[in-house]
Amino acid sequence: MAELKYEITEHIAVLGESSRGWTKELNKVSWNDYPPKYDIREWSPDHQRMGKGVTLSEEEFEALKRVMLGEDLVTDSFDVDENEIL
Repeated sequence: MAELKYEITEHIAVLGESSRGWTKELNKVSWNDYPPKYDIREWSPDHQRMGKGVTLSEEEFEALKRVMLGEDLVTDSFDVDENEIL
């Protein structure tokens, strides 16, 4: 299996911490030398191991922020059936 290369380019926030000391974080991460994307996942204290997470493009992150702030999300720019997400 190919080695996964990553670099945390910006630490944004720690969202929580487990009893094992792992932290759920919002970071910008470059995966395999690609441009950094927003990333939410659990990290070991030394950041050498990680749990499953979610990676978001700039547009997806902005949409998530709007939803969390209670703003209407315009789905016209997405190819999504609104009934599937409500």
